[in-house]
Amino acid sequence: MESVAVRPVRTKTDETRFIRFLWKLYAGDPYWVPQLMMDRKKLIDKKKNPFYTHADMELFLAERGGEIVGRIGAIVNHNHNKEHAENIGFFGFFESINDQAVANALFDAAKKYLQSKGVTAMRGPANPSVNDEYGLLVDGFDSSPTVLMTYNPSYYATLVERYGFRKLKDLYAYLLSQETVYSERFVRFNEIVKQREDLTFRTIDMKHFKEEVDRIKVLYNKAWSRNWGAVPMTDAEFDALATDLKPVVVPELIIIAEAKGKPIGFALTLPDINVALKYNKNGGLLGGLYHLYTKKKHIDLVRIIVLGVIPEQVKSGAAGVLFYETAVRAEKLGYHYGEASWVLEDNIMMNRAAEMMNGKRYKTYRIYEMGV
Repeated sequence: MESVAVRPVRTKTDETRFIRFLWKLYAGDPYWVPQLMMDRKKLIDKKKNPFYTHADMELFLAERGGEIVGRIGAIVNHNHNKEHAENIGFFGFFESINDQAVANALFDAAKKYLQSKGVTAMRGPANPSVNDEYGLLVDGFDSSPTVLMTYNPSYYATLVERYGFRKLKDLYAYLLSQETVYSERFVRFNEIVKQREDLTFRTIDMKHFKEEVDRIKVLYNKAWSRNWGAVPMTDAEFDALATDLKPVVVPELIIIAEAKGKPIGFALTLPDINVALKYNKNGGLLGGLYHLYTKKKHIDLVRIIVLGVIPEQVKSGAAGVLFYETAVRAEKLGYHYGEASWVLEDNIMMNRAAEMMNGKRYKTYRIYEMGV
């Protein structure tokens, strides 16, 4: 068998091949969802993605006999290391055929790059950060990923672990159903908390989108400041994300929680546009828009992407009420299912809230780490 050659991505053609490898690897996989090529290009574009103003990244392609057989990225997120007083690097964008030699060659390349940057450990997958698609799917391969969640073959965990990576943290995804979410206990709990904490809830005002984004930005960076692995988003990163999501948001599902009239948390829920994008086989923009328009009525699931409250409110029960308010609004809009993802395995309050809503833990994503 021919040896594996790994080389860095250097040209626009290389970048296109880096992205297009997915179409080859996942051909015939009924659960894979082709993403828009323009979004994939923007994600790795060091000039267009503001993440790279505080991060270094090198992308690599693995080839055997002239054919691409794998890819990987090596990333140093300087804001992460500053925020958490760590000296680590990340691997991301990992894709490989089911061949340990290919995986080893890719991880070797990433490790060598990270060693040159002076870090002491490699963590991942981060694509490219905790604020993007994060974690390796290790359980729950029998359905497609929801919007902005990762997907990979089941054999990836073996490739990663045989190289020497070990589990660092698991992330959970819960599936919620309108049929089972409203237990008497849950409804009563939320009414008690709302009255006790003087909570009110409002949806985002799209006529004042920029001002609303600025308010949410403050809440987000404050509410997630103590979460494991969390890195505050810069203004440029947050604004770019808001711009990208604006065309697909449902205003009624962006909820701001207020206690005694002051903002204390928010929830961002998106319709699962992957239901439509699954039909956009080549990842083109026009095809994507067509399927989003024509398949809109088939989307009966939403993903609760972000839900949280500021540290002072963590023990108040307000986060649980945000879950409840999201479910009520989603039901009115005709969405039957919801995915709450992702939730850290040791986030007791959020796991308890999901379980109180009779959420089924149906997917697990894993973050790995090893020394370099």
